[in-house]
Amino acid sequence: QVQLVESGGGLVQPGGSLRLSCAASGFTLDYYAIGWFRQAPGKEREGVSCISSSAGTTYAADSVKGRFTISRDNAKNTVYLQMNSLKPEDTAVYYCAAKYGIIWPLEEDEYDYWGQGTQVTVSS
Repeated sequence: QVQLVESGGGLVQPGGSLRLSCAASGFTLDYYAIGWFRQAPGKEREGVSCISSSAGTTYAADSVKGRFTISRDNAKNTVYLQMNSLKPEDTAVYYCAAKYGIIWPLEEDEYDYWGQGTQVTVSS
């Protein structure tokens, strides 16, 4: 069964850190670009960070630049999102998505696979 599974979410205090994982099963991530997205209550889903299939190119939204780092370990078939200096406004459900090819697509609906999401809550 082809699927992406996110993990690593939870409750953290402002200023804290979390590392999210996006693990693939049923297919290999080697040839897929990966995107991390998030959706806060009452808001549209937004792109957070992306990484090319070779990990040679990454992108981070301005809202997380300098605080979040995306990386991948193709040997473990997993992509990570290291989140530091977390803020209450980072509270959201975080999703990963995979697109076959070198670089990530411009449109969300072009991704091939999506995970179910993991909740991140930043609160004191």
